[in-house]
Amino acid sequence: NESHWFAVNVGSALNEKPLIQAYPGVPVRKMQELPTLKLSEPQSGNFVFDLGQNFSGWIRLKVKGKAGEKIVMRFGEMLNPDGTVYTENLRSARATDTYICKGDGEEIWEPHFTFHGFRYVEVTGLSAKPTPEMVTGIAVHSDAPITGSFECSDPMLNKLYNNILWGQRSNYLEVPTDCPRRDERLGWTGDTQVFIRSGCYNQDVAAFFTKWNVDLMDTQNEVGSFGRQAPVFHGYGSPGWEDAGVICPWTIYHVYGDVRMIRQHYDQMARFIEYFDERKEGYGDWHSYGSQTPKDLILTAYSAYSIQLMIEIADALGKKEDAAKYRQLLEKTKGEFQKKYVQEDGRIAGNSQTAYCMGLYYDLLTDRQREQAAAHLVERIKAKDYHLSVGFLGAPILLPTLTEIGRNDLAYRLIQN
Repeated sequence: NESHWFAVNVGSALNEKPLIQAYPGVPVRKMQELPTLKLSEPQSGNFVFDLGQNFSGWIRLKVKGKAGEKIVMRFGEMLNPDGTVYTENLRSARATDTYICKGDGEEIWEPHFTFHGFRYVEVTGLSAKPTPEMVTGIAVHSDAPITGSFECSDPMLNKLYNNILWGQRSNYLEVPTDCPRRDERLGWTGDTQVFIRSGCYNQDVAAFFTKWNVDLMDTQNEVGSFGRQAPVFHGYGSPGWEDAGVICPWTIYHVYGDVRMIRQHYDQMARFIEYFDERKEGYGDWHSYGSQTPKDLILTAYSAYSIQLMIEIADALGKKEDAAKYRQLLEKTKGEFQKKYVQEDGRIAGNSQTAYCMGLYYDLLTDRQREQAAAHLVERIKAKDYHLSVGFLGAPILLPTLTEIGRNDLAYRLIQN
């Protein structure tokens, strides 16, 4: 009975002349196949396939089963002490695929409408013990060409780099996400802007970000703030997150020397700077470990950083009047930072690694204050037994700041700790 059915909405009411164009990004593809390296049975009838690598994608199931046999697959990144798949970090995500056998010999199946972030696959419902060949991992991500590599004499750093590269592959899947595993998987703007420069080292992401920066600009609201996520977003604002609206286009320009990105989005970036008087404190140095940095300090520091980048952008586009205006605004903002947060002895409010890095790396201090702050930063690192004590926003500038103040020795010691 179709009397209550409705016609499909074809979208013509939203846009009478929709833009027809080639897809501006890079396609998502099956990029690699990972065989099962280890098969275990931690509980009777509960089989765990270890694919040896954390990745985003799905599995290819190869099975001979009875008609109606229901095979359930759960996906996870780690194992519990008893060898079963750990799923607590998935929160409400089910991360579960189900296949019902036809029962006519060997059946090969892959899902079409989902992906998971995982290394381990728990399979239940089998009527016979499996072989490792039953499960093959299919790694899936945006096909941005690998353009950089890193290798050194330290096996731990080589492994760390390999983990970073796989993390990028797993999260650069159509949009730059925060994680490929749990009930979130959103294009968080803070995560994106702190990693984008590293992302450019590893892969050619010019087209990938050409597409995503449009998603980001589409989130801008009437006052000028950008979303905390793009393209699907739940709220605006937060220093270090919304600043992605300037940082990401600038980074693509800076790395590739292509002015199209900053020219296309200039008006929206300029609107963002105009909204600075209404900014809120937001998340702060999210997940900071063992220290706290005042949120209003972070707001001022990020405002100054975005203004610095806008000076470069305006100069690159020949907008001399705008560049002069932004230079005046930058001097005012730096003065506010020094007056409000820097003490006579060079201590910065919060006395945290992040606070000193922001003052130094974003060039917000006088020459005398820089010398003092550098000494305080070294002291804060020693006080933490040469370990980092930063969050989301302090992490990407900690080692570069140490390099900038001539302390490569501390940078290497930190990263090896």
